[in-house]
Amino acid sequence: MPTKRMSKIREAGSDELHAQQKELSEQIFRLRFQLTTGQAEALKRLRDSKKDLARVKTLIRAQQLAAAPRHHKSSVASRAVSTSAVAGAAKKSASTKLRSHSKRKA
Repeated sequence: MPTKRMSKIREAGSDELHAQQKELSEQIFRLRFQLTTGQAEALKRLRDSKKDLARVKTLIRAQQLAAAPRHHKSSVASRAVSTSAVAGAAKKSASTKLRSHSKRKA
């Protein structure tokens, strides 16, 4: 059963996937509402809908990543630089706080 669903979802185009995502989100909202009113059969459909929504979102993200240009090395390097800059600023801020705290005690 899941393989049929997944193959059906994989065959869909980008626009169809976005439409399915919107439809499933609305369906999950309705099912949550039904669940709060005490309709027990909504639970299984809610679980299935959540899983289908996750599958659709995964395929949309995979398509986005496949379409995006790959600049892996440069993006990793820029993240490392920005991370070290943030770390340096945090150390400076911590040392300034420590000095101002020690002056208050004296």
